[in-house]
Amino acid sequence: MGKVMLYGGIDIGSLTAQAVLIDGKRQFSSVHNSSLFLAKSIPVKPNPVDSAKAVMEEIFRENGLEWKDLNYCISTGYGREKIVEEGMANENVSEISCHATGAFSLDPDVRTVIDIGGQDAKVIRIDESGNLVNFVMNDKCAAGTGRFLEVMSRTLGVSLEDLGGVALKARGRVDLSARCSIFAETEVLHFLQRGIDVGSLAAGICRSMAERVMALVRRVGVEKEVMMTGGVAKNVAVKRELERMIGTRMVDSKIDSQLVGAYGAAVLAMKSGRSV
Repeated sequence: MGKVMLYGGIDIGSLTAQAVLIDGKRQFSSVHNSSLFLAKSIPVKPNPVDSAKAVMEEIFRENGLEWKDLNYCISTGYGREKIVEEGMANENVSEISCHATGAFSLDPDVRTVIDIGGQDAKVIRIDESGNLVNFVMNDKCAAGTGRFLEVMSRTLGVSLEDLGGVALKARGRVDLSARCSIFAETEVLHFLQRGIDVGSLAAGICRSMAERVMALVRRVGVEKEVMMTGGVAKNVAVKRELERMIGTRMVDSKIDSQLVGAYGAAVLAMKSGRSV
């Protein structure tokens, strides 16, 4: 691999843990002109510290690296303070800043970031320098988060990964009236018992999800370009509905959408590590 200056980002989510390593020997603004980009994602363990240790050691093992090869590391997500206390990261930074930095580093034209994870949703506005302008967050209710889609896909008997594709292929759509995820699940079960097809229900579920997120977008305001990050960005139907509601095509993150937070943490680690 040769001599590198490794900087790391660790992002512990509700369902998966991500680690990203970048080579800071060269100044870069996107993953495509960095000289090294390594990434790993694993299912989370019960303890965030154990998740951080496991994902970092997997990425080290797969690439012939060790902890001592890491110049500087930033943690974000669940338990980020504990990860620093355990000596696996030098400092911790909020998910808001990491997703903003990650999105802007991947595409400097981005001004609005929509990050939807397993247990929360965030809409972030940044300026032409990538600095935070405003944000709003939903972490009080499962509706509008990946958890909602997880419950709904299980109710339909469709895998979470396939839900968006099933929705796009549907010939119709059944709109849900329930605003709460618990009542929505009951409503979907009722429709299934009436013989409503799974595709129409999947389309309604994805529309409902997009409407909840759009309520957050309106509170912050939207400015082009827009990037969607987090696991729900992989749901093609939710993404398409949001694009229709916003009135613009979202820019591609260029990397796995679930890695953007960890990538942003690694970029911030590079900036912090160089000033130490």
